[in-house]
Amino acid sequence: MSRKNSNNVNRAATREVAALFLKLGATAFGGPAAHLALMENEVVQRRGWVTRQEFLDLVAASNLIPGPNSTELAIHLGLRRAGWPGFAVAGACFVLPSFLMVLFLSWVYVRWGNIPEAGSVLYGLKPVIIAIIVQALYRLSRTALKCPFLVVLAVAAATANFLGVNEIMVLFIAGLLSMTAKYFDRLKPPGYTACLSFLGAIPALPAASAASSATPTLWAIGLFFLKVGSILFGSGYVLLAFLKADLVDRWHWLTETQLLDAIAVGQITPGPLFTTATFVGYLLSGIPGGIVATVAFSIPAFVFVALSGPVVPRLRQSALAGAFLDGVIVASLALMLVVTFYLSKAALLDATTLLLAAVSTVILFATKLNPSWLLLAGAVIGWLARSF
Repeated sequence: MSRKNSNNVNRAATREVAALFLKLGATAFGGPAAHLALMENEVVQRRGWVTRQEFLDLVAASNLIPGPNSTELAIHLGLRRAGWPGFAVAGACFVLPSFLMVLFLSWVYVRWGNIPEAGSVLYGLKPVIIAIIVQALYRLSRTALKCPFLVVLAVAAATANFLGVNEIMVLFIAGLLSMTAKYFDRLKPPGYTACLSFLGAIPALPAASAASSATPTLWAIGLFFLKVGSILFGSGYVLLAFLKADLVDRWHWLTETQLLDAIAVGQITPGPLFTTATFVGYLLSGIPGGIVATVAFSIPAFVFVALSGPVVPRLRQSALAGAFLDGVIVASLALMLVVTFYLSKAALLDATTLLLAAVSTVILFATKLNPSWLLLAGAVIGWLARSF
């Protein structure tokens, strides 16, 4: 292929990446687990950019590095599809729609003191999100659970997380146990029991301490979100624990009511949940604060993906490294299952939401309908159900 044709192909691939992640950034409701499900539907099922195994490897890689998982997965996929231009475009396009929406809602919140109709939209969206995650878990599990040992490892990981074990410890230990099993090429049933006991006995990591601070400057806001983006493991929901511990309890930059409102804004807007940081930054220092918080939180994701992305395909060439990835993958799915359980408790509140979740699940398994249409229908149904 000539250089001119190669450049045209690269530009076309970059445009594809930009179009897809702008769409997902504008329509992907529901947090990291739902984002993973929607991305799997788009890049594996519909477009065939990667195989399901390659997708799972990238999910594992995203879980092993700090930062917002779904954004990092988007960046990984952009890098895989269109090289370094795709790397930059995927992350930026996935974040931009949500950033602009949250910035607008922040202005509405500061001006009027609340976000109109947020509860009604969430009421209809959450059951559909549960259905999307269930379908993705089913599809991904069929590929990931390759042997009885990995099934037991997934159960152990889910149990450990239910018991409060730190997410990253669960991921790393699952990977190490899978690699050890591969090394010895067998692990008898007593080994399964030892695995479960070992994971359940690991204590959760203690929270880091921090000194109190005065009214924040842009520099302080940027440093805080840069720090969080550099050390935050797990889903975007873990970010909320960081915000409460530092911004509410230690520094008193926000009230608990403001934090809950920030969470609501993150949930009613599509795209990455970490745009809660945009809302917080706006509350602390207006538009400059929102921009600084978002950019500072995003930078580590690009850095870590740039460092780890080229290495991921090589890991599958090593039997032991591949086994480590297999362990991390099943643990990631186990953690996703735990998140889904807690989301279901908050989403399935009555007969209407149960019916909406059931119908959405049937449609997703029986047809190839794009989940974005179901999300739109759920939002409309939720608004109508609560308004009339």
